[in-house]
Amino acid sequence: MFYEPDKKNHGLPRDPFKSLVVPRPIGWISTLDEQGRPNLAPYSFFNAVASDPPCVMFAAGLRPKSPELKDSHRNAEKTGEFVVNLATYDLRLQMNQSSAPVEAGVNEFETSGLETLPSSFVKPPRVKGSPVHLECKYLQTVEMPSWEAGRGNYVIFGRVIGIHIDDTVITEDGFVDVTRFRPISRLGYMEYAVVNEVFSLDRPK
Repeated sequence: MFYEPDKKNHGLPRDPFKSLVVPRPIGWISTLDEQGRPNLAPYSFFNAVASDPPCVMFAAGLRPKSPELKDSHRNAEKTGEFVVNLATYDLRLQMNQSSAPVEAGVNEFETSGLETLPSSFVKPPRVKGSPVHLECKYLQTVEMPSWEAGRGNYVIFGRVIGIHIDDTVITEDGFVDVTRFRPISRLGYMEYAVVNEVFSLDRPK
C-alpha cells in the first residue's frame, strides 16, 4: 500500500506510522518545577542523537485539551535540567501509571508507587529501581510542524553530563548486558516490546 500522511488516506482503522518506526526506546523523564516539585513522565519519541559528547532528545506535544506545555518540557526549559530513567519490564506498570493525565504539580513518583534516588550533578531525582539514569543539562528546543494550529510539536535536547549504571547489568568482562535489565520499548497502538535476546554482526572491513 501507499498513502500520503498529509491526506491521511491510508484506509486503515488507525494511522500505521507509529507502528512502522519501531521499536522506540522510552525516555522516562524526571524533572523539577520552579517550586521544586518532582514530575515524572514517559516519552516514546525519545532517542540518543550524539555520542561525542552524548546528547539525547525527547519530543512532546501540549497538555491534553490545553494550550499549555507538558510539564517535562516546561520544567526542562525553566530549570535547565532533566534526568532520563530507563524503563524496564519490571517497572512497566509504574511507567504506564506515570503517563496518566494529571494536574501540574502532581508528584508522579508518589502516584506510581515509586521511590527516588538523588542525582549527582542535577537536582531532579532519579527513579529507584531503574538500572540506568542519564543526568542531563537542557540544550535547546526545536518546534516542529503541526497539522493543527496551536497543537504544538516540540523536540527537547539535552547534553548528558552524568551516567549511572547498575553494577548488576555489567558483565564480568566489562560489557553492558541488555538482557539482564530487559528495557521496554514502544511499538504502535498500545503495544510494547521487551529486549530478551540480542545478536551480533561484525562490520565489513
